[in-house]
Formats: sequence, C-alpha cells, structure tokens
Amino acid sequence: MAGSVNKVILLGNLGKDPEVKYFEEGRGVASFSLATTRSYKDKNGERQEQTDWHNVVVWKPGLVGIVEKYLKKGNKIYVEGMLRTRSWEDQNQVTKYTTEVIVDNLTLLGGPNEPTTTPTNKPEGQKPDSKTSATPDDDDDDLPF
Repeated sequence: MAGSVNKVILLGNLGKDPEVKYFEEGRGVASFSLATTRSYKDKNGERQEQTDWHNVVVWKPGLVGIVEKYLKKGNKIYVEGMLRTRSWEDQNQVTKYTTEVIVDNLTLLGGPNEPTTTPTNKPEGQKPDSKTSATPDDDDDDLPF
C-alpha cells in the first residue's frame, strides 16, 4: 500500500472551558476535552448511552484565537483533524503516553441546546459557514446527517 490515512471527525460537547497557553514567540496552543455520546438499544430493547472523552489540541494560529474567544464548556462543536500519540517520562522515569486529536478544522455549532453561528478558520475575505445542530424527533439509531 502506497499511503495511509489518519483522519478524525468528531461532533460533541466541550467538557470544560479550553486552556490556552502562549509561548514567548507569540505562538499559542489550545486544549480541551470533547465528549461524544452514542445511543443504542441493549439486548432488552432499552435505550443506553455511551460517552467517550477525547483530548483535543489546536496549534493553528487562527484557530487558537477562535477557541480562546468563542469556545466555552458545553458548546457543541465539529472538529476534523488527526490522531497523534506522544510520550514523556514522569518524575519517576516512567514512560507515559497520551493520544490527542490535532485539529485542522473546527466549527462551533452552538451551546448545549442552542444553535448559533460563529467564525470558523476560513481565509480572510470569506464568510464563515453557518451551521446549526438539529435533533430528529425519531432518532432510533439513525444518523442525524
């Protein structure tokens, strides 16, 4: 096989306000946790939910500012990016690992229950996409898109 693919698409809610750090040279990084929840029916036909938490990191200069200005706990967002696993040694020389979603594209869809329109990472001169979240009345394992 000549190539490989590392692509992640998530639609979920922020678990807490993003943390934004700036370095001496002015470059910034934003990080936050994102919850994705899927619902399914168990063997008894009862509706169940399973929530997964994802560590999300934003390095793109334009997106870091958007995250800092607009994202808050509970916001529903759409992200595209790639998975990256990094490692480090703690104080006891034990190697630790974490897997993160490195964001290429991000769209704010609204608060926990409210649709909204907010700038995305479009180049200057282009209008941001306007997206709203919609929940179907009958969502028995149907995809909402």
